[in-house]
Amino acid sequence: MNKYFTYLIAIISGLVGVFAFSPFDYWPLAYVSLLGLLYVAKNPKKSTALLATFLWSMGFFCFGVSWLNVSIHQFGGASLGVSYFLVGLLAAYLALYPMLFTYLVQRFQVQSAVIFAVIWTFTEFLRGWIFTGFPWLQFGYTQIDSPFYGIAPIFGVTGLTFFTVWASAVIFNLVSSLFKTKNLKLVLANVLLLIVVGELSAYSSRIHFVKAVEDKAISVTLAQGNIEQNLKWDPAYFYSTLEIYQKLIAENLGKTDLIILPESALPTLENAITPFFEGLDRAAKETKTEIMVGTVFQDTKSGKLLNSIMTAGNPEFPYQPDTSNRYSKHHLVPFGEYVPLESILRPLNSVFNLPMSAFQSGDAIQPSLMAKKRAFSPAICYEIIFGEQVRQNLKQDTDYLLTISNDAWFGDSIGPWQHLQMARMRALELGKPLIRATNTGISVFVDAQGKVLAQAPQFIETTLTHKIAPAEGKTPYSVLGNMPLYALSLLFLVLHGMMAFVRRKMNLSQKR
Repeated sequence: MNKYFTYLIAIISGLVGVFAFSPFDYWPLAYVSLLGLLYVAKNPKKSTALLATFLWSMGFFCFGVSWLNVSIHQFGGASLGVSYFLVGLLAAYLALYPMLFTYLVQRFQVQSAVIFAVIWTFTEFLRGWIFTGFPWLQFGYTQIDSPFYGIAPIFGVTGLTFFTVWASAVIFNLVSSLFKTKNLKLVLANVLLLIVVGELSAYSSRIHFVKAVEDKAISVTLAQGNIEQNLKWDPAYFYSTLEIYQKLIAENLGKTDLIILPESALPTLENAITPFFEGLDRAAKETKTEIMVGTVFQDTKSGKLLNSIMTAGNPEFPYQPDTSNRYSKHHLVPFGEYVPLESILRPLNSVFNLPMSAFQSGDAIQPSLMAKKRAFSPAICYEIIFGEQVRQNLKQDTDYLLTISNDAWFGDSIGPWQHLQMARMRALELGKPLIRATNTGISVFVDAQGKVLAQAPQFIETTLTHKIAPAEGKTPYSVLGNMPLYALSLLFLVLHGMMAFVRRKMNLSQKR
């Protein structure tokens, strides 16, 4: 019965963890979920611990990435059964990382709260790196509206995740010590340390590493076309899409400094409609309102098909296809924007033939995108979840983070809200205001502390205008990235190893 109770705890606590993320935002549940994971990971029987961890992971990831079913079934043409199977298959793969965590905890009989956090950090690093990475649902994101959000500008979301796991492990050890008096003093010392660090973390949220430069504020308008995904790539609907965006642009020309359209706003090759963009460039210059547009572009030199952002109306960069004032997406979505093992997989099923799934990558590091004499550091859709890539593209003169997206792929699911939460974290980590333009929502303006300043409703054709100021200054994370946390993790590991070695030597000497 104990074994089945463990499995039940695993499934429930895995499911509960998703409610800590947006759109639910019950951030304390992150600790509840992790307590459940630690409980099953420390099961005396290794096989039970590993199976229970797998069940925790399946509950957590199947629910957490269930939004993928929308794009696979509704827009990929796969049957409902196939789409659920593929989501389950992805969840089973992602389960390997928590299972590695449990294996290492079991293998080395880990008791130290900080070592739990070190091992989790290691497994999360692997999850965000192997096969180009999928760092979705990191527990640090749940803490962006908690009292501990001030950790992010110093150690990033990875540091926030570390703190969340460590705090959960301290609580777990405290509860365990109530049933075992062994190491009670050490556990209480850890609890005291947790209180001190928690207070310091909460206090750090009052420290502002950057400040807004109000006299450099510009008025920005986000055009949300609300084009349904099943119509977006339909050639018969192309002119309707064009009319919608022409109307939204025309209504705001001369009234705002910058208009931003979402990812692949016009569903055709940019090269095929260059006269339209040349006319847009002239109209933008006449009204002194510059325009950014997400386009599908084929590079005239390399022949690469690129998911791109171009600008119109910039006096310093007149519109032309080979302009240097362009950003091209680097981190592509597997199967959505490119198909691994393409020659094998494409013939198998329509799910491997989604519209525009033959993109190629732009450079990893690219210049800032310039508009209204302001420097924008862009990330297109999926890229915004890769904090280190966004950090590396931050420049000395960056004024704003910019992300454009088309979350219509995920319908009215939890996916777009999780996506927004991660975008907000980039603003908090890097101390830069963020502008997010999307097709169906959620279009927002976010300040340098990760707080939403203005937000458009989902699934409505609309525009959102806000005057937003850049921020000056640097956060520690923007300068150093994850290296301080990784160095601390290594230090904790070395110190723990040395202490274990000394204890073993002392035990041997006492036996003699």
